This record gives sequence, structure tokens and C-alpha cells, in this order.
Amino acid sequence: MTTPAPARKLSKLHFALAMLVPVYPLITTILYIVLPLTEGWTIWQRTAVIAPIMVFAIVFFVSPFVQKRFSNFILRAA
Repeated sequence: MTTPAPARKLSKLHFALAMLVPVYPLITTILYIVLPLTEGWTIWQRTAVIAPIMVFAIVFFVSPFVQKRFSNFILRAA
């Protein structure tokens, strides 16, 4: 009979650090694209354009990528 693997718990600090690696360049790239197209707009208008792009990208692409590739880093033995 095999013994079950020990339970692993999410390390929020490690997850935050792993998310920072791809999110920073993503935000920077989006800003470089959006800011020249929105010259003269107020900050809330620019944010209204950038926020949905960021949320969609993080939820559907960045977070699954980080969870899959960095699972050993973000999960620790309980």
C-alpha cells in the first residue's frame, strides 16, 4: 500500500513573488501601448481601458501559467 503524499499549503508570499515576475512586464507593455493612444485623457479614463485588459490577462493567462510552472515554489508542505 502506498502512503498518501503530504498535504501542501499555498504560500501567499511565494505566490505573490511568482506573480510579480510576469505581471510587471505585462503592465509595462500595456502602458507603453495604451498611453500614446490616450494622450489628453484623464487618469480614470486610462485606467478604465487598462484595468479590464490586465484583469483578463492575469485571470486567464498569467495566473494559470504561474500556478503550473511554479507550483513547487508556491506550494509548501503543511
